[in-house]
Amino acid sequence: MEQYTVEQVADLLDLHVKTVRGYIRDGRLPAVRIGKRYRIAKDDLAAFTGMPAPGPRRAEASSIVQVDGIARADMDRVSTMVLSSLAGRPHGLRVEFAYDEEREHLKIIVLGGLEDSAHVLRIIDALVRQ
Repeated sequence: MEQYTVEQVADLLDLHVKTVRGYIRDGRLPAVRIGKRYRIAKDDLAAFTGMPAPGPRRAEASSIVQVDGIARADMDRVSTMVLSSLAGRPHGLRVEFAYDEEREHLKIIVLGGLEDSAHVLRIIDALVRQ
């Protein structure tokens, strides 16, 4: 069960720490004392505010990689290697390829979590440098 400190609750609610402690002393905000500090359960904070408890922050990246002057055979190699590197990666990661054969122009669209996107971008960088 996720718990917050008084300081964390004060930051989340944009209140002073003393105000949060007052809510706890008054019994308006349930809390458990552990040693000298209070801990507020996520569900109790949600009930107190009347709103769902804040979840963990997520950050995602949207990237477009443009590669000019790439022949069809090289594009096929890059796309195959990138897609094979995605085996076992989360389903939230999306990689798409758009190739203009006349202009030898490749765009790779990468959408997903920061770490997974960075992984794909490093692979693309290594393949394009070869």
